[in-house]
Amino acid sequence: MAKKKKINVVYSTNPDFAYSTDRDGEANTLPPAQQNLKVWLDKKQRGGKVVSLIQGFVGTNDDLKSLASDLKSLCGVGGSAKDGEIIIQGDHRDKIVEHLNKKGYGAKKAGG
Repeated sequence: MAKKKKINVVYSTNPDFAYSTDRDGEANTLPPAQQNLKVWLDKKQRGGKVVSLIQGFVGTNDDLKSLASDLKSLCGVGGSAKDGEIIIQGDHRDKIVEHLNKKGYGAKKAGG
């Protein structure tokens, strides 16, 4: 999960002042062999409904959404992808881990 840095904006009367940040924007997507994904079973703040939660993806939002779309079609359910996490409706951990390992991702089940 990528945390956003708080940026303090400074006011300057200097007309030549140029505000700059140290952010690079989105991280480049790591190859599947270097990804370390964890697949959790989660039902917190979801009205008792169970979801499979994939965490640890490092890369662009487009690649994250592409992987999420692939997993949603594999399981035949809905879900979402944001903030480096993929949420798949229902308990599909075994199917997801098997599929990710076939594609070359470092994935394993986590939690109880």
